[in-house]
This record gives sequence, C-alpha cells and structure tokens, in this order.
Amino acid sequence: MPIQRTTKPVSRISISLPQDLQDEVDEMVVRRGFGSRSHAINAMLRQQVAEYHAQTDDRIMAGTITILYDNTTRGLQQNLAELQYRHLDEVISSLHVHLMDQRTLEVILVQGPAQKVLAIADQVVSMRGIITGRLHLLAALLPPLHPMTNKNLKRQKKS
Repeated sequence: MPIQRTTKPVSRISISLPQDLQDEVDEMVVRRGFGSRSHAINAMLRQQVAEYHAQTDDRIMAGTITILYDNTTRGLQQNLAELQYRHLDEVISSLHVHLMDQRTLEVILVQGPAQKVLAIADQVVSMRGIITGRLHLLAALLPPLHPMTNKNLKRQKKS
C-alpha cells in the first residue's frame, strides 16, 4: 500500500545570517544530503522546538535514552533493569550491545510525558558506572502498543 503524503501549507520567512554561518549551513546541506537550505533549517527548527517542549511542558513524546556504561560495576545492570521495570508505562524496549574493554552500549526506547521521561533519563545517567548518557526526544509518538492505549489517549485528549 503506497504511503499517502499530505501537503501542509507553508509560509515563507526571511532570515539574516552572518556570511560565515550561511557558508557553514550550505556546507552542512551538501554533506548531510538535504535537498535544500530550507529543508536543513526546517530539520534544525523541528529539533529545537521538540527540545523546547521537552523542557517546558508535559506533552507526550517518544525518544531514546542512550548510555555507555562499565559492565563491571557491581549491581549496575540489575539497577538498570529494576528502574526500567518500575517505569513500564514509559519504557517501551531496550537493546544493549557488549563492546570492548568491559563496556556496554544501551539504547532505551521511551515514550511518555516529557518531564517524566526526562526524570527517568536523569535517574539512569546518574547511576554509578554510567560513563555517559543522553536523552533524545522527538516530537512524535509511537503507535499504540495495546488496544487499551487508544482508549487512554482518547480520554487524555478530552481532558
């Protein structure tokens, strides 16, 4: 079945940039394969708006918590599993890959109110043994994973 795309109305705006910044944007457009400067700026603005909403309101957002950790840290893997289990409504899935030098890369797929997901990410990243971590939220939603989710989303929209 072909994907149906809807065309949303667009508005034109004009921005002024220092020449060196415009040159960097143009280089990025080419290197990253954007179709145009407008497409690149659109992607950057969408990311900034998503980050703004994640910090200022509690809309439902999907994203990932990506962490790198030392898997020799006693109890860390158990603590990660317990934290994810405590947040079953927000943690959709996780994947971990064992790397060299006793390191593990883990990606946790999350969805939920932005502030709650941010709090979960803060708990994860602050655990002893976590080397680095980052939350990346998107202004998008996963399809409902269970039929009851549709009823909950409809109820949420009414309130």
